[in-house]
Amino acid sequence: METTLRGVGVSHGVAIGEVRHMGTAVLEPPAKQIPPQDAEREQGRARQAVEAVAADLIARGNLAGGEAQGVLEAQAMMAQDPELMSDVDRRIAVGSTAERAVYDAFAAYRALLAGAGEYLAGRVADLDDVRNRIVARLLGVPMPGVPDSDEPYVLIARDLAPADTALLDPALVLGFVTEEGGPTSHSAILARALGVPAVVALPGAGELAEGTLIAVDGSTGEIFVEPTQEKRSEMEAAAAQRKAALAASSGPGATSDGHKVPLLANVGGPGDVPAAVDAGAEGVGLFRTEFLFLDDSRQAPSEEKQVEAYRQVLEAFPEGRVVVRVLDAGADKPLDFLTPADEPNPALGVRGLRSLLDHPEVLRTQLSALATAARGLPVYLEVMAPMVADRTDAKAFADACRDAGLEAKFGAMVEIPSAALRARSILQEVEFLSLGTNDLAQYTFAADRQVGAVSRLQDPWQPALLDLVALSAEAAKAEGKSCGVCGEAASDPLLACVLTGLGVTSLSMGAASIPYVRATLAKYTLAQCERAAAAARAADTADEARSAAQAVLSGE
Repeated sequence: METTLRGVGVSHGVAIGEVRHMGTAVLEPPAKQIPPQDAEREQGRARQAVEAVAADLIARGNLAGGEAQGVLEAQAMMAQDPELMSDVDRRIAVGSTAERAVYDAFAAYRALLAGAGEYLAGRVADLDDVRNRIVARLLGVPMPGVPDSDEPYVLIARDLAPADTALLDPALVLGFVTEEGGPTSHSAILARALGVPAVVALPGAGELAEGTLIAVDGSTGEIFVEPTQEKRSEMEAAAAQRKAALAASSGPGATSDGHKVPLLANVGGPGDVPAAVDAGAEGVGLFRTEFLFLDDSRQAPSEEKQVEAYRQVLEAFPEGRVVVRVLDAGADKPLDFLTPADEPNPALGVRGLRSLLDHPEVLRTQLSALATAARGLPVYLEVMAPMVADRTDAKAFADACRDAGLEAKFGAMVEIPSAALRARSILQEVEFLSLGTNDLAQYTFAADRQVGAVSRLQDPWQPALLDLVALSAEAAKAEGKSCGVCGEAASDPLLACVLTGLGVTSLSMGAASIPYVRATLAKYTLAQCERAAAAARAADTADEARSAAQAVLSGE
């Protein structure tokens, strides 16, 4: 009998297939004692397992490339954390086996992360995955992860670690469903990059029996268990129609009456460029430069290394617009040479631009590298700062850009509600705004973007968030300047129409979402988008806002 479940749709498309569950987590090792003479051997085993797991994570990152590479390299750094290893050695020295020492040391570190504020608490799933991989290697049991299967399937998991998501084979994994996570979690972002339909934050997903036939709608978040043939045919027809619309859509982003909305790509480095070009991106709306810095948390990359990476991206978009975000470190992306190690709540502490202003030499080197990389290229370079709170921040960044001799537009990201509320003031110092809707939602609703339990507050359809977007766009229009969106909200085709109606001047997203957004925008006039935006803002909940916008655009 067909039943319907609802989670949060985070990656477009329809997947129909049998359920396969993620490999189970490693069981807790027994707490047995070893004789003192075995301690050195056990410490060696632990170090070998840690290095093997770190090497495997780095290798997976190299294979995956793009955003996944940076995420996996950060996980490898977790595995090799010197303090963790010292704790493991200490536990072995007093009688623990290697596997038990690793398990207990990670448990202690896990408790610290869980209580260290929203951002770091969101890294607990990544830490658990590292622990499970090390313990599995020590126990000699199969690594937890994606199941082996010769037939395509829908993957079900409590949560997906980046190491698993990054190397999913779309030919076998038709889609995936998780109990935890949110629309801006690592799994969601990587799913969109892969083009795999995905639903997260579905309570009870783990209770779906192995082999059960389900249909997953990654757009609506609906899961149909044992769908009827009629339902399957209906979903397959809808998916075919969407695919045909995508194939027929090409060229620059625009509404049906010719209002231009440039569609740009979010990239993490040169590895993401080919997919962006293939998708018809009109440039880059968010170049996340921090992945270049995650290679070594102890020191910044040389200016020469930065120049090489930046130039590769800039060269790919002749006559196009490339918006570079300077290093966004801190919170879930700590760097030993830059961010404080003892902050009680890093998400609300010294991160983003605040870190760079405390270390002006790091900012100066990055801006100088960008200036060198852009020299002589026919590209429209724009450089923006993360975590701008007010006009003082904006002025400090613009002054730093000018001092570095950077020939580019200087901008500010709107990720803090104060920046949206005082956007017009900030625009006295910079030339454009870019809305990071992921963090803006997080700080507006005090809702960690990695925690599934608060995913409803991370929904970019929340009317309060739309109000802040409108405030920013109205301020930019009044100042004759631009205001784009580079957060994950831009990847939702229906929401892209609403954002356009709110006055947003460009949309940037993962490359896989560009065709969907382009095809949907082309169906509606600017006036229809404006009416949909007004209807969404008049609602009281995210679901009501989505339904109201859909009703306007469908003519109901």
